[in-house]
Amino acid sequence: MAFVVSSGQIATLAAPIAAGSTHLRLSDNLVSDYAQIWRAQPQVRTVISFLGRNIAQLGLGVFRRVSDTDRQRLAEHPLAVLLGSPWPRVTRYQLIDALVQDLALFDNAFWLKVRGASGLGLLRLPPRMVRPVGPSWVSPAMYEFAGGRGVHTFTADEVVHFHGYDPSTSGWGSSPIETLRQVLAEDYAAGAYREQLWRNGARVSGYLSRPVDAPNWSDPARQRFRQSWQSQYTGDGPQVGGTPVLEDGMSFTPAAISPADAQYIEARRLTREEVASAFHIPPPMVGILDHATFSNVEQQHRQLYSDTLGPWLEQITQVIEAQLVPDLPDANRVYVEFNLAAKLNGSFTEQATAFSTSVGRPWMTANEARARNNLPTVPGGDELIVPLNVTVGGQASPRDSAPPPKARRSKAGRWVRVKAAPGQLVDEAAEQLAGFFARQSRAVLSRAGAKAAADDLLDPDRWNPELAELLLGINQQYAAGVVAGLAAGGDLDQAAALDAMTGWLAANAEHAAEAINEATVEQVAAAQAAADPLAELTALFTAAQQVRARQIAITQATNVSGFAAEDAGPHAGFTHKTWVVTSSRPRSSHARMDGEAAAIGTKFSNGARWPGDRVLDEDDRAGCTCDMRLTTADREDS
Repeated sequence: MAFVVSSGQIATLAAPIAAGSTHLRLSDNLVSDYAQIWRAQPQVRTVISFLGRNIAQLGLGVFRRVSDTDRQRLAEHPLAVLLGSPWPRVTRYQLIDALVQDLALFDNAFWLKVRGASGLGLLRLPPRMVRPVGPSWVSPAMYEFAGGRGVHTFTADEVVHFHGYDPSTSGWGSSPIETLRQVLAEDYAAGAYREQLWRNGARVSGYLSRPVDAPNWSDPARQRFRQSWQSQYTGDGPQVGGTPVLEDGMSFTPAAISPADAQYIEARRLTREEVASAFHIPPPMVGILDHATFSNVEQQHRQLYSDTLGPWLEQITQVIEAQLVPDLPDANRVYVEFNLAAKLNGSFTEQATAFSTSVGRPWMTANEARARNNLPTVPGGDELIVPLNVTVGGQASPRDSAPPPKARRSKAGRWVRVKAAPGQLVDEAAEQLAGFFARQSRAVLSRAGAKAAADDLLDPDRWNPELAELLLGINQQYAAGVVAGLAAGGDLDQAAALDAMTGWLAANAEHAAEAINEATVEQVAAAQAAADPLAELTALFTAAQQVRARQIAITQATNVSGFAAEDAGPHAGFTHKTWVVTSSRPRSSHARMDGEAAAIGTKFSNGARWPGDRVLDEDDRAGCTCDMRLTTADREDS
């Protein structure tokens, strides 16, 4: 049994002092250890604390492997109790958070196995106070912990040692901070320069020149002046940046680097990117949003828990199983596992939809749903209600209550009404577009009042690809709904039909994105010229999120649905199309088109191939909700 260290022995150690070399030289006058770097360098602390917090929040369960297909949750096992309450007034979250940050900062972390009056415990040992001892190069035989009243030695089986890789030894890790030495030193130097610049506004940089007819300058006098100048105007002393006093007719020639030339903001962003890269973290996860979009951030969030944090979780669980589990009773086939399901299985709405489709019926009772909202139970709420529209062998899901329009047959032949888009798809598209405008709003309002052109505030190299990617996904959903309706009752290969549309849908998304962003740039420029730019910009983007996003969603729905019907209709056997006005108060140009028919592949009288066609004027396309009716030439009485 390795839990032999008493809590009394720990108390006698007093305040620990540093042991071992964990220092990094940041300048000629400053040498910091890793702990000081963590406290003073915001980029290091941001990235390392990100790792600690995101791993510590995951549940750590204890299980027994009953068989290859069965396992048992051990909520009362000594290991579960120990990890749940490792030390008086220390929580599992704090233990894991400190463990991960120690590993990230030092590439070494230590738990001391302690037996106290209240039972077993785990105590974190700060890595900078621990030194390995022993002749073996394979692993330390003992660990020395330096305290203010001396050094205490623990045997290897009394310590749980987590460590990474070091090319020179097999039992110790090498801190990533060493790899970041140059980056952190540059960031420190830039920060020190900025601090001196703001503290001493009159700071000057350049070179001195002495006139030819100046009195003879002896070597001691020259050295004395140099030392005086360096102590007062250079380095990192308290007087750096003051106004220089010249003598003997000297002149000073400025040769300073402006803040813009020094690229301070870019340098700070680069430092955070380098630190994030050293720990294999996607940049958007630590606030670097230069090339972030809704879709790639969501994907990188899932990647975070599978690829970035996965190796950390595996390392921690394997060390616990190897160094801690064997010291506890009833340890046969016991293992630990972090709960990643809550992070990787999607939102509650996504999980609910998947479960409902999988089981073919509702999967929660009324009381279970009420309990999630902290509401009391109701009589009869424990029964699982199954809607009447759900039968065995029927619909795959109770949510399948609004199938796409099916082709119908009449004496005139088969026909199908191609609606612009179901209301749900338009609602979802409008919500996504509102999110896009919200991101643009934050980017613009953060620089409101700056003397920058509107197209600089809304860089097309960033916003056009992001919006085009978003619109392409929306276009594909619209087109898929139309193709599914055309295929019902006919012979149409839906996958082939959609694949043939890919190029047009992508080009449409790109053109629409450019046009939308160009309009936004014009609106931003007008708002900046107003008396109160901030208020105008706020109102502009509020309207974009509440009104403009839905108008764009409707316009895209009409245009894409019409194209999909025109493109896939002939493959489903349809030969003719009819313009159908849906608005009770249509525009005059639309009212004239109501009921007009044409062959598929030809144009209507207004020059458009379908409602919402981009050949129409903007006033005719914006917000258009007109439909088309496709028919076949076959007749039942022919």
